[in-house]
Amino acid sequence: MDANEFTTRVRGDRVTTDKMAADFRVLATDMEQLLKVTASQTGDNVAHVRAKAEGSLRELTARIAEKQGEALTRTRAAGRATDAYVHDNPWPVMAACGVAGFVVGAMLARSSRAGG
Repeated sequence: MDANEFTTRVRGDRVTTDKMAADFRVLATDMEQLLKVTASQTGDNVAHVRAKAEGSLRELTARIAEKQGEALTRTRAAGRATDAYVHDNPWPVMAACGVAGFVVGAMLARSSRAGG
């Protein structure tokens, strides 16, 4: 899996940042078309492009809301799992935090001596 790709747990489909960027480009293109057409023409052509742009915007907004909801659900589940783990294993967690603090402190002390 690439760094710019994640798998949703709801359906298992893959969403990439490239796909989202492509969706935004389509939306931008539709909006540019709408602006060009409305600047010079009126009538059926304007209504067609406006409807296309509104449809793209609606689809993109719905997709973003869906992904935001999925991310929120996963984040809450991860928070609950972390909370449960910490409550079930307090001493190993304290030891890991202590080791991490020691390592970060040693690195900071070393960099302050070197940069001096």
